[in-house]
Amino acid sequence: METPSYTTGAARSSAIVEPGAAMRRIGVVFPLLFLVAHALSIALAGNRAQLFSLVFLILAPLLAGAACLYRARRDRATGGWTALGFAMLLWAGGMGANMASALLLQNTSGITLLSMLLFVLYGVPILFTVASPDQESWHVRLVDGALALTLGYLFFVYTLEFAGPTGANTNGVLNLRLMFDIENLFIAAFALIRFLACSDPPRRAFFRAAALFAWAYLAAAFYINHFQMESDYGSLVDPLIDLPFLLLIALALRHHAPDTRPMAVMRTLERTVRAGSPLMLPATLLMVSALLVPDHPALAIAGFVAATLGYGLRNILVQMRGFDERDALERLSRLDALTGLSNRREFDERLRLEWARAGRGGTGLALLMIDIDHFKLLNDSFGHPVGDQRLRAVAQALAGCAMRGSDMVARFGGEEFAVILPSTDPSEAAVLAERMRMAIEQLDLASPAPGGRVTVSIGIGHIGKLRGDAAERLLAAADAALYDAKQGGRNRVMARRAGPAILATVNGHDADVSASRSSTRLTGGPAMRG
Repeated sequence: METPSYTTGAARSSAIVEPGAAMRRIGVVFPLLFLVAHALSIALAGNRAQLFSLVFLILAPLLAGAACLYRARRDRATGGWTALGFAMLLWAGGMGANMASALLLQNTSGITLLSMLLFVLYGVPILFTVASPDQESWHVRLVDGALALTLGYLFFVYTLEFAGPTGANTNGVLNLRLMFDIENLFIAAFALIRFLACSDPPRRAFFRAAALFAWAYLAAAFYINHFQMESDYGSLVDPLIDLPFLLLIALALRHHAPDTRPMAVMRTLERTVRAGSPLMLPATLLMVSALLVPDHPALAIAGFVAATLGYGLRNILVQMRGFDERDALERLSRLDALTGLSNRREFDERLRLEWARAGRGGTGLALLMIDIDHFKLLNDSFGHPVGDQRLRAVAQALAGCAMRGSDMVARFGGEEFAVILPSTDPSEAAVLAERMRMAIEQLDLASPAPGGRVTVSIGIGHIGKLRGDAAERLLAAADAALYDAKQGGRNRVMARRAGPAILATVNGHDADVSASRSSTRLTGGPAMRG
């Protein structure tokens, strides 16, 4: 009989290779094997070394693009990594055009108009990604995309100046390589700046990879273009071209534990880059346009105009978005987050406004102060979540009773609400207050208070003619009436005067509402009868 074997948790976990660890190993081992295979193919292929080398030079960016797309899918951050992967495909297309030229046209230099175009376009998605903040709205990013495409077009025009349908002369190649140096330098600088100023972990990881790739590509391209100009494809210097793409593969496949904590970045630098990033694409476009002045002055002027108008339009869109956000924040700052009613700040401003308007027009102004009865007992017995639900239900019911557009229902604080009623006489205020009291009672919300359901007490303050009094007088009268309602048994409506004596309707009859020493009971629920 076999003895059952038991594997400890540690042993089992060591036997399992996590997908992230496997991809990390591939990212380290594969580039080394790729370089060795490329070098061996050149050394052993003899007359076919150029063909084999071009195959490797096409495979390197293709695999880098696939690694970027894998990273985009894994992190669900398709913006930057996807654009970088698309750029790799364009570069591979340029090298494919070189291969077709070498095989079909016997062009050993491999330089063609199509390859130059694709190599130029390779930089467009990268420039767009590193120069256009992805936090901006799609309208702004559309302008950035148009600027990036215009920049690519000017690069292409510069290419046409020196490259013919089958190739380019020596002087043309020098000028083209100088242009590529400028493009590569801008990409590398922009990516590094965005990395240094980025505090968001996922975006920072992308900009780190983009910066490392861009600087490696800049170094390799500069060396090849300026020190190996006479070398055709198929020499042992070709594996050097693989290095930036293999580095990108390793960076894209690198696995990081999820980390949502913001990185420590100097706030001044982050703000400076964020404020200055809109200048990246227009400044690059202006520089490229300046290079076109001697041979294409009209096109250069068009580039200057595009950069200026694009930057201006971008600023307009950003400012409009800023205005919208400011208005939204202003609205939110005036709303109570729990109930959705106006908050105390909005109430105070509105009360001052209506007080001034009532003084100019000589119209009456009424104020209701409303308090949920036994709310502390409700919170202590049912818990604060239930208490919040009761507050929201009461707020909705009160708002539903205020039918006029000029009326305002606000959360005054805690379980207390206030209603401003412009151009309202005491009888109208009493009718609305009773309608609100009954609406809350009819909600039949469970409560540990006497009667078993949620009720409210309402105090009415009213003033007919203003004589230089402050709005606090009206507020004090309503608050005093609310105190009287609660002292009188709760679930009732009572009124107090503010300023000169007023008349309040009580059970259909006019009654003088006395000064602050007493109040008038207008209505009450079953709890106070008997």
